[in-house]
Amino acid sequence: MTATTTPDTHVPAAQGGLGQKRTRWADLLFSLVLRACVVIAVLFLVTLIGYVLIEGWSRLDLRLLTEFASIRRPEQAGAQAALWGTVWLIGLVALFCLPTGVLAAVYLEEYANPNSWYNRLLELNISNLAAVPSIVYGILGLGILARMLGLGFTLVTGALTLSLLVLPVVIIASREAIRAVPSSLREASYGLGATRWQTVWRQVLPAAVPGIATGSILALSRAAGEAAPLLLLGGLTFVSFNPDGLLSQYTALPIQIYGWISQSREEFHALASAGIVLMLAVILTMNSAAIFIRNRYQRHR
Repeated sequence: MTATTTPDTHVPAAQGGLGQKRTRWADLLFSLVLRACVVIAVLFLVTLIGYVLIEGWSRLDLRLLTEFASIRRPEQAGAQAALWGTVWLIGLVALFCLPTGVLAAVYLEEYANPNSWYNRLLELNISNLAAVPSIVYGILGLGILARMLGLGFTLVTGALTLSLLVLPVVIIASREAIRAVPSSLREASYGLGATRWQTVWRQVLPAAVPGIATGSILALSRAAGEAAPLLLLGGLTFVSFNPDGLLSQYTALPIQIYGWISQSREEFHALASAGIVLMLAVILTMNSAAIFIRNRYQRHR
């Protein structure tokens, strides 16, 4: 009689079970690390907001909104000029930057030839410009807009510089939103006889509005918090009047906060904390508007 041997099937099964167990432990460990990072970030944010609220609570009143800056009397000083300067800047940045950025994104996604060398070069430069430090844009605005073009240290110079700063971000966010629109929507529009412009205007852009709005508001929020370019462009730390035109002198909340923190008296530090809370309120209001626009268009789709 000959002895027969049967293959050992227990070793591969054991190895497979061990591999699955290791994978589950790795997934669990990765999930714990991610949650720990989120908790740490939220703790830092809550600590920062709590600190500025406690420090600036005594100055969170109507005087902060109705009074102008004062060097001698911090208890009576306010941020009216800085608040209106920020509103002017953000409004002009939206006027200059958003149409240009969205139309550039439409061209790059819907009309440009992706295989041509100049379009590839354009896309590469846009991606690189999005990572350039803000102080470089301030130097550019100082040399070209303020001095070469003769616009001076005015509101329009600051708005144009901030527009250049956030324009690459708007283009990239708008391109991603347009790219996310299903191609079947375009094909259905072409099948019904619509032209390319009619398809883009009536089908693609309405479907991409939520993503475009979110990216645009985030870009404007970044512009609202920039201080370095404005310091080079004549943004004053002490202004006792509201802007009255494009060629007016101005200040903004980040610059005003910087000026208050630079003072040695404790009253100005409390005023700076109140100004930080005010700036956070402005940015949160803008983000809430983006969320409202996104939800509204998503319901209508």
